[in-house]
Amino acid sequence: MQIGPYIFDRKEFAGSLGDLGTLIPLSIALIVLNGLSVTSVFLMVGLFYIVCGLYFKLPLPVQPLKVVSAIAIAFPHEITPQVIAASGLIFGALLIIMSLTGLIDWLAKLFTKPVVRGIQLGLGFILITRGIAYIRLPALFVQQPDSTFNLIGLPLNLVVGIIGAVITLILLNSRRFPASLVLVAGGIIVGVASGSLSQISFILGPTAVEFIIPTAGNFYTALVLLIIPQIPLTIGNAIISTSDICRSLFGDNSLTHRASYRALGISMGLANLLTGLLTGMPMCHGAGGLAAHHRFGARTGGSNLMIGAVFLVIALVFGTIGISLLMLIPNAVLGILLLFAGLELSILIRDLNERGDLFLAVLIAGLGFATTNLGLAFLIGIIVNFLIRRFKISL
Repeated sequence: MQIGPYIFDRKEFAGSLGDLGTLIPLSIALIVLNGLSVTSVFLMVGLFYIVCGLYFKLPLPVQPLKVVSAIAIAFPHEITPQVIAASGLIFGALLIIMSLTGLIDWLAKLFTKPVVRGIQLGLGFILITRGIAYIRLPALFVQQPDSTFNLIGLPLNLVVGIIGAVITLILLNSRRFPASLVLVAGGIIVGVASGSLSQISFILGPTAVEFIIPTAGNFYTALVLLIIPQIPLTIGNAIISTSDICRSLFGDNSLTHRASYRALGISMGLANLLTGLLTGMPMCHGAGGLAAHHRFGARTGGSNLMIGAVFLVIALVFGTIGISLLMLIPNAVLGILLLFAGLELSILIRDLNERGDLFLAVLIAGLGFATTNLGLAFLIGIIVNFLIRRFKISL
């Protein structure tokens, strides 16, 4: 069925699910590990999808801010809901200012591919190590140290991790059975089989939504640890690459002209301001997500309206049940999701062919991994890149 520029059919809906492999693992981890509200997270995801579909009329993706999410997941004790809320407010304000002033066009020149790839590689290393750590935990469930079970002489969590990793590898390219959804569903089944079904609250309705006012310390932590390392990835991938891929996939026309650098920056800025107020998950667009939606059949903003409606129902009707089910996901499943997300980010470096570009990317990645401060690694990388070019250093 077609209504104006929107198509509503099975193919369009299938396309709307194309990017869940990125969205679901990180959102689940932020809910379970960092304590975000199911309703806050999925309400904002649904609204952002719908608004983008109505304005851009293209299947623009909605994704978690990968650097922010990864660091928050890796260090849940330091990155509290208050810090996450502060990151949404800061990021939203910065994007709107940069977009309205045109500063974003000038900043784009600083974010060369080696710099962005270095941040992605460093982030990938962090996710891989954290993922392995979750798989090696003796306890089966998050924040339940008494949930330690053994199977064939090994911790059940480790056995789940080994089996889950094999299944994920086999289904990695499956369109019919997305690996992350199968893994999460299987994890919940293991949780139920372990006798945790009695802990589920079968009550319909949303979870509590908190309006948090971050402190000055929260804003400082968010800026240094989350926002500074996120900005280059956002400008390079969520704005510049997304705008360019819109034209590549959908042609040079009035619709794709709407997806300009400034328009994408403003849409993400407004979304993150509201997300910060509701203590939800900081979000962005993404070139990879757009390609995923298109690859699986999405061609219009109708896909956004359909998947957005699904998330609104989850947020407002099944929020309470959702958090109970998510708490049944074993540590090993979360670890596998982090592990494969880290691998996916790490291999993006494969498109760097020049020796100097690889040197810079690996330097930034190493500094980011060693210090867990990708912002510092980014700044050092910019300085090193300048020195290499200024003095024509051959590597």
